[in-house]
Amino acid sequence: MTTAGKMLISALALGLLCCTPVRAAPQYDTGASDTEIKIGQTYPYSGPASMFSTGAKAELAYFRMINERGGVNGRRINLISLDDAYSPPKTVEQTRKLVEQDEVLFIFNSLGTATNAATQRYLNAKKVPQLFVATGASKIGDPKTYPWTMGWLPSYRSEAFIYARYVLATVKDAKIGVLYQNDDLGKDYLAGFRAGLGEAADRLIVKQVPYEVAEPTIESELTILWASGANVLLNVSSPKFAAQAIRKAGASDWKPLHILTNISNSVAGVLKPSGLDNATGLISARYQKDPADPEWADDDGMREFQRFMRQYYPESDPQDLFNVYGYNVAQAIVEVLRRCGDDLTRANLLRQATNLDGLQLGMVIPGIKVTTSPTDYKPIEDMQLIRFNGKSWEGFGDIQSGAN
Repeated sequence: MTTAGKMLISALALGLLCCTPVRAAPQYDTGASDTEIKIGQTYPYSGPASMFSTGAKAELAYFRMINERGGVNGRRINLISLDDAYSPPKTVEQTRKLVEQDEVLFIFNSLGTATNAATQRYLNAKKVPQLFVATGASKIGDPKTYPWTMGWLPSYRSEAFIYARYVLATVKDAKIGVLYQNDDLGKDYLAGFRAGLGEAADRLIVKQVPYEVAEPTIESELTILWASGANVLLNVSSPKFAAQAIRKAGASDWKPLHILTNISNSVAGVLKPSGLDNATGLISARYQKDPADPEWADDDGMREFQRFMRQYYPESDPQDLFNVYGYNVAQAIVEVLRRCGDDLTRANLLRQATNLDGLQLGMVIPGIKVTTSPTDYKPIEDMQLIRFNGKSWEGFGDIQSGAN
């Protein structure tokens, strides 16, 4: 070959090389690598809210399934889930361990309003994402003050607003009693409910009684509400206390319109322990598909969920809504990680989590989608009212949003 020919081939080869796209090198922050994405979480495996812990176990099972299928963009998810006993000081201790010793990339779906509020400032100061927190409290969805913290549950205020409007529309001469957890969770629900009642709130609410999560029972609180003459009971309590209230009210001569918040409306986890007869007629709201509801028997998303439960979490009750919750939120974070690609920095993780546009999850009811933006940190804002028929919840009315 002539010298000119060799030069021509070299020039062509150089031209092809220049035109070939060069894949950017992966970018990692602490907790991410070519093979692993390490994330952290605190959950009440013990204490008064331990009933919620099956949701965290469902998340661990879901990530095990994802890892068996090759992980996310070739990386396995390593979720370190620690017990905080639903105690804010313990949450702070465990969260610091996750960040400073275990060196996780971000905190995922830790449960509780007071517990997450206790770590919010610390995580934001360190710019560690606190994503899809298991609460609907207003303080956990404030991008201006806490840009690294995002909730997951529908707004407590919005949900309570919907209940208030239902009472105004359906109950003549309402006399309302409110049982609420004495923290930001309970106070958010109460504020939303009063907003929904509007100027009539002071007249219609005849008694509002708080309880402390450290109490063994709410027997005395229910007795006070019963004595008030209330014909409507708004029950804003975590599962343990919700079951006590349903059992006591249902087994007594007191038969108010009983409204139960979404956080405690699991048939398997709350209504069965309280007695299904006692729970008949309860009003609540939903955004997830209920495995106990025959409405979803032939639904593709439900079939996939049931297959997942049989294979990866067979020791738990497949009808427990807390498992559905864990499944949904795990599915959402996997999608966020997938969209991160090879840029597994905390800044990009936050960017992807705050730009979800109409994500439909398999176990969220049709018509409700996950949508976020840099100025809107509330992934799920719509709900539908439901009524318990003695066996399952039945949806009624339109999907609606309340006031945030």
